[in-house]
Amino acid sequence: MYGLIAEAHADGLAPAAGGASPWPFFVTMVLVFVFMYFISIRPQQKRQKQLRQMLDALTQGDEVIFAGGLMGRVVRLVGDYALVEVAGGTQLKVQRQSIVATLPKGTLKSIE
Repeated sequence: MYGLIAEAHADGLAPAAGGASPWPFFVTMVLVFVFMYFISIRPQQKRQKQLRQMLDALTQGDEVIFAGGLMGRVVRLVGDYALVEVAGGTQLKVQRQSIVATLPKGTLKSIE
């Protein structure tokens, strides 16, 4: 029994004849990174750029949707904040970043 265990340990310590090349590992890692970039990172950056452009183009009178689902019309823009009318005379002061989309003109009238 002792002889078999010694042989098993000795077999694990034996050096490889030619040595394994590290290139297949590095090529695989590069391919995984490229795959993740095109599947995950690039679309997210594209979406962030579109959202930033939409927020920069926001003007008074635009109809918008918030992250929580509220809809309203922009009354005034002041820096990073917007004053939005959500119902007859009810105005909310919100951060621009909470606006997730703009609606076509007249959408709020058609929903009421």
